Amino acid sequence: MKVGNRHYRSIWRTADGGAAEIIDQTKLPHAFVTHRLETVADAAHAIKAMLVRGAPLIGATAAYGLCFAMRDDASDESLRVAYDTLIVTRPTAINLRWALDEMMAVLAQLPVDRRAEAAWRRAADLCDEDVAINSAIGDHGLELIRQAWKRKGERGRVEVLTHCNAGWLATVDWGTALAPLYKAHDAGIPIHVWVDETRPRNQGAHLTAWELGGHSVPHTVIVDNVGGHLMQRGQVDLCIVGTDRTTATGDVCNKIGTYLKALAAHDNDVPFYVALPSPTIDWSIDSGADIPIEQRTPDEVARIAGRTADGTVVEITITPESSPAANYAFDVTPARLVTGLICERGVCAASREGLLGLFPERAAGTTVPRSK
Repeated sequence: MKVGNRHYRSIWRTADGGAAEIIDQTKLPHAFVTHRLETVADAAHAIKAMLVRGAPLIGATAAYGLCFAMRDDASDESLRVAYDTLIVTRPTAINLRWALDEMMAVLAQLPVDRRAEAAWRRAADLCDEDVAINSAIGDHGLELIRQAWKRKGERGRVEVLTHCNAGWLATVDWGTALAPLYKAHDAGIPIHVWVDETRPRNQGAHLTAWELGGHSVPHTVIVDNVGGHLMQRGQVDLCIVGTDRTTATGDVCNKIGTYLKALAAHDNDVPFYVALPSPTIDWSIDSGADIPIEQRTPDEVARIAGRTADGTVVEITITPESSPAANYAFDVTPARLVTGLICERGVCAASREGLLGLFPERAAGTTVPRSK
């Protein structure tokens, strides 16, 4: 996607070839700042402190983290330490483990003198694959938006509600839940997006709104509790959200608050779709109850950042000093509340049968190829 007139991915190898560069998402929307990553510690910090976030981008950043390790020391011990350092940075997003395992599958079998070059090459391939996957998700989701527009008689605009940020900032490019919106807008379909603020880190208000504005997609930021009201009044045609991990049976783990939106959508007969690349599917678990839910620092609930009238960005405390805060980062939406899963291979039911219909190679007793 573009920032101003320049195309950006969310992560890229530097021109000197020895590092990677990211967009520091903690500075958005008030400042656009890029940040250089050079070490495993840099990559781990970027993931844990959420300079990068979103399951696919977390995976890509971890892959580059292994590149840094192999650049400096390609021994088995260095590889193991780097893997162990990165795997614990964010517990919920499955793409982290997937990307690291993809890298290990290539690097562990190579002699030491070939690992550095192979690491850079595989990390670049993973990034390119992510872009292609998300573009395909956008194509399949576009058809759902086109159908919604036809149901309205191609009059007025399609009203879409999304939660958190599942745009190009959460992936390498295009995004998951936002990719269909970009493609619909570019295809001339009139759409309007209701953007949940997504407390406590405000990824919707800070990131999704910034992205959509940069692409000239009409949108309105709303507080998290407005969605149900809008659905009751017939002002939402469909919901599209992303996911950090989806089970083999279609349960969906996404940013906290997604479950409540799914309940409201179900109660008001509003289609509720989840956009996901196949690396986000955890084929090893059946129940969303088995997904580890990250609990982050209470400060994210108790404090909030914003820009004052003079342009200064400040952080303030919004809760009583004596009041404790709990910060659950994700929740699980049961498959029964999901209208469909939008994957790179098509749209399917949120069920084991639906997912295996798109990914038959995942059935028991079959050989599992690399994701395409």
